[in-house]
Amino acid sequence: MKLVTAIHEGRTLTGLWQPARMLDLAAAGRRANEAADLSSMLAIVRGGSGALAALRRLQERGDDFPEAWIDASQVQLLAPIPNPVRNVFCVGRNYLDHVREGYAAKGQEAKLPTVPQFFTKATRAVNSPHGDVRLDPQLTRLLDYEVELAVIIGTGGRDIPSEQAFEHVFGYTVANDFTARDLQRRHEQWFKGKSLDTSCPLGPCIVDRDEIGDPRTLELSLTVNGEPRQHARVAQMIFDIPAIIASLSAGLTLEPGDIIATGTPAGVGFAMNPPQALKGGDLVVSVIDRIGELRNRIVEV
Repeated sequence: MKLVTAIHEGRTLTGLWQPARMLDLAAAGRRANEAADLSSMLAIVRGGSGALAALRRLQERGDDFPEAWIDASQVQLLAPIPNPVRNVFCVGRNYLDHVREGYAAKGQEAKLPTVPQFFTKATRAVNSPHGDVRLDPQLTRLLDYEVELAVIIGTGGRDIPSEQAFEHVFGYTVANDFTARDLQRRHEQWFKGKSLDTSCPLGPCIVDRDEIGDPRTLELSLTVNGEPRQHARVAQMIFDIPAIIASLSAGLTLEPGDIIATGTPAGVGFAMNPPQALKGGDLVVSVIDRIGELRNRIVEV
């Protein structure tokens, strides 16, 4: 299932996405007398197995609710979870070639992380899959991109063993961790340079865990104005998803709806020779197969 959050005629809806159309889940659920709360993505995630069962029934019976279908051209997609309860969790330096290119850009010998390196992006950084990304030249002149697979936590928990990690996953989406590299360096930590408003596009949908199966088979790619910049498989991560969830949840309770961006592969702009910063008018397209794409225009303000 591909689940979306969208605006239609001024209302924010949660929908089941199919080619060229969207099923209004709350409307279909009412007509089917489903007890599960399908009014928002967070409600669905928190609804657990009961909500998923209701979604599958609605998917099977979709043609029974013709009045609940909306043409895709009539909706505006938002981030699947447009207002997360907590900051977006992120993993830094999680692809070998990205680690190497970062150290090479500084003229240093590469040192691989021995544990996942976590940071967060503020909630107001979350942006829609087709939203413009702000570029304020008074704040940054080194805006960069990072395509990433994001994990949506379904069942919360603390001290989650790696062998049970996937039981806590609801689904997956595409993220781009836009980063102001100069702010990142100036403040000598990652939070500020990665938390500017609009700097975390998500979407276009959440694909449930069962449909994706083994996430290691997924491929990530990114282009800037049509020029290929990044391409990798999730299998190339240094710390896989079970290891990330086990490490992050150690002594820290994960909650339903938490978002974890799992790191970016090689090909970022700051590591190119010469470095390539994003500029106003650039179109950044981030793709993960079987999930979808983000299309974000850089807009100077």
